[in-house]
Amino acid sequence: MRQWLGSPHKYQATAFLVRNSVMAEQGCPQRQMIVAGLLIQDNRVLLGHRSASREWFPEVWDLPGGHIEDDEKPGEALQRELREELGIDVPDPGSQYLARFVTEEIDLRVCVVSEWTGTPINASPIEHDQIAWFESSQLNSIDLALEFYAALLTDALGRASMLSRVEVI
Repeated sequence: MRQWLGSPHKYQATAFLVRNSVMAEQGCPQRQMIVAGLLIQDNRVLLGHRSASREWFPEVWDLPGGHIEDDEKPGEALQRELREELGIDVPDPGSQYLARFVTEEIDLRVCVVSEWTGTPINASPIEHDQIAWFESSQLNSIDLALEFYAALLTDALGRASMLSRVEVI
């Protein structure tokens, strides 16, 4: 388990990032269950710039995704959110998470998405005022929604780049 200290924007909580594991969290009934897709293509990651009118994390770059509804599994929520926000269809990721970020307010699961049908567009301009692809070298120069995103996204892009260079014999 890696511990990330600090206050990602309006949160004043110690957060824990858990890689490749499912964690049973009990307690806070107000915790927002959230899923996000880390879309990777050509050694770039797709981010959405959250609109100024958003209550949570306005005017920062964020991963596409959103709240898990009461009747949904996280994979179903990711499929729905990416269809609503980007106009794409993705396979169900199951319970494969690159990372999990938990505070008293949120439980965020991040899934790597490397395959989809359709071309990502800004299908929800109320949510994001723009979307854009970023290389790892650009991530430290933009405002990201959570302070650990730069390291997480850079690591994911590095792994994707390494895998693309592997030759299958």
